[in-house]
Amino acid sequence: MTTVAEARTPAPLRPARAAPNPRPLRLLRHSLALAKRSLIKMWRTPEALIDVSLQPALFLVIFVYIFGGAVAGSTHDYLQFLLPGILAQTIATGCIAIGVNLNTDLEKGIFDRFRSLPVPRSAPLLGAVLGDIVRYVIVTMVTVGFGYVLGFRITTDPFSALAGCLLAVLFALCLSWLPVYVAMKVRTPGAVQGLMFALIMPLSFASNVFVDTATLPGWMQGFVDVNPLTHLVGAVRGLFLGAPIGNHVWWTLAWCAGLVVVFMPLALRAYRKKAS
Repeated sequence: MTTVAEARTPAPLRPARAAPNPRPLRLLRHSLALAKRSLIKMWRTPEALIDVSLQPALFLVIFVYIFGGAVAGSTHDYLQFLLPGILAQTIATGCIAIGVNLNTDLEKGIFDRFRSLPVPRSAPLLGAVLGDIVRYVIVTMVTVGFGYVLGFRITTDPFSALAGCLLAVLFALCLSWLPVYVAMKVRTPGAVQGLMFALIMPLSFASNVFVDTATLPGWMQGFVDVNPLTHLVGAVRGLFLGAPIGNHVWWTLAWCAGLVVVFMPLALRAYRKKAS
């Protein structure tokens, strides 16, 4: 039988159940904050944007007016053919900077400071990749805009042109995980730059960037046909100029998925080993 004293004694309070930790939202929030850091750093050092602002313009002038007459018989015709290729090549080489910058931050001990903060381990890498989207947008705008000054014209509709630009930015965003992985494995920024140029240059020249695939030696065409830059250039040419697209768009998207599936986990794993 319950006494009066027992009835007046309040029942012990149960501890409130902790709200589930929204890890994906927390990761996104911290990654965006670190992406903002990358943008501020970029704003304070505008000379770091030379490779995505001045380089595509120089490449267009050099290749169009020096090789255009010999390759296509007309500088205007070669400009129409070349610009999608220069866009793909420059956006691929522009990815090298993220690896160099990350390796530099590792050398300076900036990532040691990140490890002391209550942020997810993968947030610094995701933030760096997200911040580089601005670089890829800049190189796309500069290439197409300067091409228009030289006489390049998109012959399709604005929706197709926008789709071509977005596809190029998406490809660069996915390809950037390769230099991020390299940055986590090699010792110096110079090694990152040298190794990435050794990988990107064969992809650029053994492709349809500068000449039609049919003009290349037969033994090279097999590599060119599976080269991711070949599919990106073919897709952008089709979306910009109305050329036959075939399966280039689907192959480009497949390469984007493959690059992320392979190199993003490798880069995050290599970073966690350095952070441990």
